[in-house]
Amino acid sequence: MADRTLAAWLASVALLAGCSFAPTYHAPAVPVPAAFRETGSWVDAAPADRLPRDGWWRVYGDVTLDRLEPLVARANPDLAAAVARHDEAAALFDEAHAAWLPTIDIGAETNRDRQSARRPLRGSGQPDVYESNTLDAGLRYDIDLWGKVRNAVAAGRDDAQAAADDLASVRLSLQARVASTYFDLAGLDREADSLAQTIGAYRRAWQLTVSRHRGGLASGLDVSRAQTQLALAQARASDIAARRALDEHAIAVLVGVPASTFSLPAATALPAVPSLPTGLASTLLERRPDVAAAERRVAAANARIGVARATYFPDLSLGLDAGFQSDTFSPWLAAPNEIWSIGPRLAATLFDGGLRAAGVRHARAQFAEQGARYRAVVLAAFREVEDDLALLHRLGDESAQDDAALAAARQSLALAMSRYRDGAVNYLDVVAAQTTELDTQIASLDVDARRLQASVGLVRALGGGWRDTRA
Repeated sequence: MADRTLAAWLASVALLAGCSFAPTYHAPAVPVPAAFRETGSWVDAAPADRLPRDGWWRVYGDVTLDRLEPLVARANPDLAAAVARHDEAAALFDEAHAAWLPTIDIGAETNRDRQSARRPLRGSGQPDVYESNTLDAGLRYDIDLWGKVRNAVAAGRDDAQAAADDLASVRLSLQARVASTYFDLAGLDREADSLAQTIGAYRRAWQLTVSRHRGGLASGLDVSRAQTQLALAQARASDIAARRALDEHAIAVLVGVPASTFSLPAATALPAVPSLPTGLASTLLERRPDVAAAERRVAAANARIGVARATYFPDLSLGLDAGFQSDTFSPWLAAPNEIWSIGPRLAATLFDGGLRAAGVRHARAQFAEQGARYRAVVLAAFREVEDDLALLHRLGDESAQDDAALAAARQSLALAMSRYRDGAVNYLDVVAAQTTELDTQIASLDVDARRLQASVGLVRALGGGWRDTRA
């Protein structure tokens, strides 16, 4: 009979241990478009959905960029901090998981005590001074009847996964910043090279006006205008040099190197803008690590509702203690001196002034907050993809238009210089043509760098490199 009672009690405990008060989890619903809207004719129409996850920047084929990007993972302090945060979350998960296992402890105590002669219930034969020497070990195990521990572990696991996704997001963001800053620097190098040639042409034009002025064929005003154009071009070159220095310093910090000891050689050319497969809009939620992190935090908040609700129910634990106790050291570890206790413990809170109710409301509010954050991250993800697609599309059109404008500006400058030498126009026409040609040339070079930066932004917005899961 006793065996049946024990078996029934254990079966009841096993059934109750499967209980959980966490709501059934569903990821928050968000509107997902069928396709990206801002795609243009430049987008690769092939059905492939593939970009190397490890080393996505290699699609640009730039040797300097290939050398810089791996340094982010090795030396960037922000990434090191993200790694530490991930390790913290993993440690907290291990702490939560430890509650699933029994606790074993051991202790030893020796005391020399004197008791009062008037202590209540003191026996007549008891000594005034005595020793108490104890050595014992104990085992405690909390039975997870209501899923409190199980949900705490689930929340810890979700937090650890979110931290891993955060780490991936930080790594991708830093890699994208290196690529974007490098392309800006390379674009400035091209502008500096173009300006150096322009300054040479302006200097020759200025010398021409000086020569014509000495021969009485040009006025001093022409000389002043030519000198002004030359000085403005030189000032523009100095501004580009300053901006390049700032880019170089920014890259130094990103790769974990002091700016004072870091330098990059001048870039001679920009790589071509790669054709990036965008894939289906619905797959964006699977690619982006920040979206994955936000979703895991929603799941963790859902599990913590179960933890909060379980506090309404009593805790059941099993305990076992055994050891030896004696008033002398010898003989100590002997059978007559052994002590032990075993039994379950049931504890419940009857009144807490609304503490547990507030805890449940807090957990539900956190779930609602994380759900809203998840939806915000998803909406921002789609916006970023559409932004960069629009930039690539429109900047591609702008590049072609700038090239046509630059060809026309160069033709206008050549005609203006030719007519000035023939004395048909004054130098003001040359200045206007020079200004238009230089502005158009800089704009054309700038849009090439911006297109590359937009492509980097698109890679980051799409979640970095990915591989076709259908392959």
